[in-house]
Amino acid sequence: MNLFTHFRDQIVGLIDELVGTGELPDGLDLARITVEPPRDPSHGDITTNAAMVLAKPAQKNPREIAGLLVAKLEGLDGVTGVEIAGPGFLNMRLSDAFWHARLGDILDAGVAFGDSQRGAGRKVNVEYVSANPTGPMHVGHARGAVFGDALAALLDKAGYAVTREYYVNDAGAQVDVLARSLHLRYREALGEDIGAIPEGLYPGDYLVPAGKTLADRDGDKWKDADESAWLPEIKNFAIDAMMDMIREDLAAMGVKHDKFTSERTLVQGGKVDEALAFLKDQGLIYEGVLEPPKGKLPDDWEEREQTLFKASQFGDDVDRPVAKSDGSWTYFATDMAYHLDKFRRGYADMIDVWGADHGGYVKRMQAAIKALTGGEGALDVKLCQMVSLLDHGEPVKMSKRAGTFVTLRDVVDQVGKDVVRFIMLTRKNDAGLDFDFAKVTEQSKDNPVFYVQYAHARVHSVMRMAAYEEAKIKNADLGKLSSEPELSLIKLLSQWPRIIESAAQAHEPHRVAFYLGDVAAEFHGLWNKGKDNTALRFIIEDDVDLTAARLAMIRGVAHVIASGLKVFGVTPVEEMR
Repeated sequence: MNLFTHFRDQIVGLIDELVGTGELPDGLDLARITVEPPRDPSHGDITTNAAMVLAKPAQKNPREIAGLLVAKLEGLDGVTGVEIAGPGFLNMRLSDAFWHARLGDILDAGVAFGDSQRGAGRKVNVEYVSANPTGPMHVGHARGAVFGDALAALLDKAGYAVTREYYVNDAGAQVDVLARSLHLRYREALGEDIGAIPEGLYPGDYLVPAGKTLADRDGDKWKDADESAWLPEIKNFAIDAMMDMIREDLAAMGVKHDKFTSERTLVQGGKVDEALAFLKDQGLIYEGVLEPPKGKLPDDWEEREQTLFKASQFGDDVDRPVAKSDGSWTYFATDMAYHLDKFRRGYADMIDVWGADHGGYVKRMQAAIKALTGGEGALDVKLCQMVSLLDHGEPVKMSKRAGTFVTLRDVVDQVGKDVVRFIMLTRKNDAGLDFDFAKVTEQSKDNPVFYVQYAHARVHSVMRMAAYEEAKIKNADLGKLSSEPELSLIKLLSQWPRIIESAAQAHEPHRVAFYLGDVAAEFHGLWNKGKDNTALRFIIEDDVDLTAARLAMIRGVAHVIASGLKVFGVTPVEEMR
């Protein structure tokens, strides 16, 4: 139960009653009415802006409307008091029994607490990672992979029908370079001294095993063959080998995809021609000359006629080329075809997770989707900033295996997938992130993953120490929980469904990390109070009923933390080692 949605629905019902009695006019727009926790808890448990947003259309003073609502709000179940604040905000206080019932909801639902039907089964396609199949993924890919995977899980929990997709960029010149690099390693596997890797080819050692496998399979079949003979075959072999490696790396981090879509298959299947033909029929493809870039002209600027898409008609800054000078399609053209394919598969809602270096590409893709779908499709692009990899504050050197960067697998193998996943979500996706090996593995409250996991483990430690019968905890009298710290903790736990729905709607999984940090802090704070005040301890030896209630309360803490960690793909621990 999202208690804030519950009260909003009730407030809307009360407004309808006031309309029915003529105290408020008909036809009011209620969409902007919100019910949320007040910024200052001393102001109450929930607050609404209803009177404020209705004042102008109702042509009444907001405090006058608030006055009409007060008596009705005081009659709602669970409401013990209503105050008008400032220009017309309504602050409400809820009974202890109401909060005890919410704790009961948590205990009944377990880890499923927070599951929502907000999405109503609406289909959403989340595309993430989509690294070029030319080598191992680097630590920057880890952030996009974790973000996309957690966002998909968040949308799942909020009731959307989510498909997790990986777009394989296997149609560009980079895969030709990959094939030539593999051919070199293949010759090396046959005993040839290849010397230094030529500039322009991929230098990492990751192609050595693939070269040996190819040599074992085909012998010297391709050793002296002309490139035109071996390039297509070795290209296919190389792409398959790299995608196998990428899948293994993703699996090591707990990242899964439902569908892999090949760019090459789209091109060969005529999907690009089909998409551009559709746009041409709409009068949106033309032959023209772009204006030169603003400011200083690049040295290689050449004014020439190009095949252009009228992107500026759909919100982009300029029109965009869809064909290269050699007649082949641009990346933009193939991306247009890919997104049209997603739309035709039933995904009007599309989310793409890209690296921050693709920021200049967002407007043109959103413009293309508006044109291709007649405005029915929507694309939200989430840009992930770079990750700075450190150890005790010093930059980490590159990986020998990759040749030029630190691989995702290096990081996962060193600190474990759970640490990587959680830390990658502790900042908003478009903010920079420092990943310090020393800090993310230290056992202190400054390490967010440790702090949250420690709270979950502490709960289980208390439960083991208490060794209470399950029936006693299940049938505990939650009315025994009456202290301010206990009720404060229960109120925070009760916000979990709202966090899920708001984070899913905003496409911001980092909100879950912030919330889990707050829950852990509240729980640890209550634990510390018990050290100084024995009356606040979870286990009171001479009060069986109070102990049972407090054990039920901290079990609620464990359920909510486990629920949040499940969204993140992190395994909650029952013991710290």
